[in-house]
Amino acid sequence: MKTPSNSLSLLLFLLSLSSLVQSLTSPSDISALKAFKSAVKPSSITPWSCLASWNFSVDPCALPRRTFFSCGLLCNSAATRITQLTLDPAGYSGTLSPLLSRLTQLTILDISDNSFSGLIPSVIFSLPNLQILTLRSNSFTGSIPPSISNLKSLESLDFSHNSLAGNLPKSLHFLSVLRRLDLSFNRLTGSIPKLPPNLLELALKRNSISGYLVKSSFSDSTQLEVIELSENSLAGTLPAWFFLLPSLQQINLANNSLTRLEISPAAASGSDLVAVDLGFNRIEGNLPVNFASYPALSSLSLRYNRLRGAIPLEFSKKKTIKRLYLDGNFLTGKPPAAFFTSGDDLVSGSLGNNCLQGCPVSSQLCAPSQKPNAVCKEVYGSGRGKGKPMT
Repeated sequence: MKTPSNSLSLLLFLLSLSSLVQSLTSPSDISALKAFKSAVKPSSITPWSCLASWNFSVDPCALPRRTFFSCGLLCNSAATRITQLTLDPAGYSGTLSPLLSRLTQLTILDISDNSFSGLIPSVIFSLPNLQILTLRSNSFTGSIPPSISNLKSLESLDFSHNSLAGNLPKSLHFLSVLRRLDLSFNRLTGSIPKLPPNLLELALKRNSISGYLVKSSFSDSTQLEVIELSENSLAGTLPAWFFLLPSLQQINLANNSLTRLEISPAAASGSDLVAVDLGFNRIEGNLPVNFASYPALSSLSLRYNRLRGAIPLEFSKKKTIKRLYLDGNFLTGKPPAAFFTSGDDLVSGSLGNNCLQGCPVSSQLCAPSQKPNAVCKEVYGSGRGKGKPMT
């Protein structure tokens, strides 16, 4: 006859067996993890790394993970499917296995800051639940395929610091929930296609993006807050519609080949623009006075362009501006005296290397020294540096 204690022990044993059965990871997920590890060079798997703890004699989703699968993976609540693959920056090298496509419940794939190389397998772009895809700081080559638009759940894409080449795919526009796109420090070429409608951050720094900024590329992206396009080959005019993008807070277009600015007075109304960097371009004309109308603008750089004329008094009256870089132009006249008055609201930056008169050498704002008079006379005497006035 069974005693109550024996019945309780049997019940607990059966419950533990049931729990064990339920904890078994999907065989397709296990095969994908095995293939992923096999594609990594064994010599790059150090004893203290995440991948060193992946021992397939035990179940990847089993708990507790004291010795095996101690990091790098996260499973769903049923402990049957892998939902996150996030590697440590341990210097892993090798390629990405196409069998990663079997991880159909994966929401995060992050292998950043390692040394993976080769092409990005196109099958990765078929993962239906992927929300965050981060391959930053590796050595991937090839192009970004149009099939990237299949990632319907993708919210963040970071392929920065690789060696990707080719044009940006037009299909990017169909990533309808994408909020952050960072493709900086690659070898991408061509123009900017139509951007995703819900994008907040766009970063394409240090590529070979060329051509003009076209309104149709940005027309649906009304939530853009940060635009980082510095160190490319963009040319022509930075048009008025660009500053009318309603959510803009930060703009960096430094080190391009822009030649002209158009800024409508209406652009400043209600704008949240905080920082603008247009340094090291070829922008001609007068210093745009309408920048002083932006209510939140605190940092402005137009250094090393071809600007001329006087510095408008409105800039010295604007209390929000804390950083102002106008050095390396052909500005003339006396800088506003309010820049040099004592107080806590002094502006930092530089007005140096211009054609200004009376810029106090004792002020850090006037460093480096102004251009020699002979250079300034030559420029203004020959008509060089002249451009149409800008508002």
